[in-house]
Amino acid sequence: MSPELSLYVDELHRLFDRLEATIGGLDERALNWRPQVAEPNSIFVLATHILGNAEGWILGIVCGQRIARDREAEFLASGKDASPLIDKARELTRRIDDALAALPEGALDEQRDPAQALWGVGTRHPVSVRGAIMQVVEHFALHMGHIDVTKDLAAPGEGS
Repeated sequence: MSPELSLYVDELHRLFDRLEATIGGLDERALNWRPQVAEPNSIFVLATHILGNAEGWILGIVCGQRIARDREAEFLASGKDASPLIDKARELTRRIDDALAALPEGALDEQRDPAQALWGVGTRHPVSVRGAIMQVVEHFALHMGHIDVTKDLAAPGEGS
């Protein structure tokens, strides 16, 4: 694995670890609470969406695996505790590690033409492997911020 790809993998590990540490131990109320805003998302929804995006973009778009992603269902998700999310994050981390380790040297510059179902919203266009991985890192970090704020609002005074 190239040093650049190792850097991306390390950052993804850091984000997956942060997700687990942030949602682990939250109760059903905190996981499913939605703020009073125009398009509210619970912590459970945000975590489900983060995982769906990472699986779709890295395993599907970057690595060409057959991934069936239901983005709309991600925004309807709920659960009694964080254990299914943590289990999925751990399993996905292993799958991503294996898939990225198998990429050939020079793959970061290759272009991919993603399916709309994996792309999500907006007009899809060809994207480099590097760009797709960076999209996942950026998307993950953005929604971790949303999770932190939602956690603080759901349980004021308990801190993140």
